[in-house]
Amino acid sequence: MRDHTSTASDTPIRTAPAAVSVSQLTKSFRLPHERYHTLKERALHPFRSRTVDVLKAVDDVSVEIAQGEFFGIVGRNGSGKSTLLKCLAGIYEIDGGSVAVRGRLSPFIELGVGFHPALAARDIVIINAIMLGLSRTQARERFDSIVAFAELEDYMDLRLKNYSSGMQVRLAFAVAIQVDAEILLIDEVLAVGDAAFQQKCFDEFVRLKAAGRTIVFVTHDMGSVERFCDRAMLLEHGRVVDISDPSSIARQYNELNFRGVRREAIEHGGPEVFRRPPVAELLAARFESSDGEKIVTSAQGEPCCVRIDVRFHADADDPLFSIALRDELGRTAFAAGTHLRYGPTGHFRAGEEIAVTIRFDNWLAPGRYQLMASINRSDPSLDSLDGREDISSIIVHSSKTGGGAVDLPHSIVIEHGQ
Repeated sequence: MRDHTSTASDTPIRTAPAAVSVSQLTKSFRLPHERYHTLKERALHPFRSRTVDVLKAVDDVSVEIAQGEFFGIVGRNGSGKSTLLKCLAGIYEIDGGSVAVRGRLSPFIELGVGFHPALAARDIVIINAIMLGLSRTQARERFDSIVAFAELEDYMDLRLKNYSSGMQVRLAFAVAIQVDAEILLIDEVLAVGDAAFQQKCFDEFVRLKAAGRTIVFVTHDMGSVERFCDRAMLLEHGRVVDISDPSSIARQYNELNFRGVRREAIEHGGPEVFRRPPVAELLAARFESSDGEKIVTSAQGEPCCVRIDVRFHADADDPLFSIALRDELGRTAFAAGTHLRYGPTGHFRAGEEIAVTIRFDNWLAPGRYQLMASINRSDPSLDSLDGREDISSIIVHSSKTGGGAVDLPHSIVIEHGQ
């Protein structure tokens, strides 16, 4: 195995050998130009060109993850983060470099992997617990705890094919965390499941972190990265952009997204505003409690804040700052902006960095909400200076729900006639 030379940006405090060591790891896929769909096609066209493209999904990645570290892997779609996680789990055979894992692994990588749809859920629990390293006796002893965490006591005799995707992910995650593993590999577990389950996952992350487990966490959610991770790694086109503290990685991820939006607009002949250097740039956005603490969950009825950080690259007068929260169906549940309540925002100088905070009472219905933030010109054209979809997210939880898009405070009076 090759030695990994650490830099100033990727050196956490290490008091024990690394739990995961990756050195110059490379993984490629061969993509054929022509594909045969039937034996007849192969027989009729035996000499058809069989040229291939080589996609280097992971390219010379090196990193060391300390024991007990909560380590995030982030990147845009196609950056290679899920491929890297599968290489760590041994699902993919690597082409070059090396991977060393010290401790038992519990992977939670793809929904339903190893789940046979014809089997009853109770059989799935036992089989997967054994596959992940428990003995049959241990699997049976922990069966009730697994089912209780998944909250599926009434559905264990159903075949898996009758489960929804949300029920499957709850079951799979409940099994994964019951295994006596020192290292957990988790890929976007919070992307599926209802708000109550996602909150339970967050609570479990806190417990696992306190217990000293090593967790490698792949996600698009920068709020989760900043809340849980000790360090994070940013990938782009299979290569390491940086390994650093979560706040720095979240900022670089957002800047990378912004450059991608501008490049795509130019390539497709977008608005002329995208061809000029940006006047303003959204650096980051996050949800905060009323006392300024970063949050990724919020109880219904509590005060909530959205903070966006902005850098100006040119002088600007009265730009408009706005946000919108969209529910899991893509519907706008809440929108706010300076043009609605605040009035003129003033003059901003080139090189200046500011923070804009929007406060509101959170009466949103329980669920997961994605944040969209934008900066616009104040002139009638309302040209966008910068805008980001899904720049952050929050989970709203409540013990009760009214069933609407919001649960507004209200009272009910019943009067009997005299």
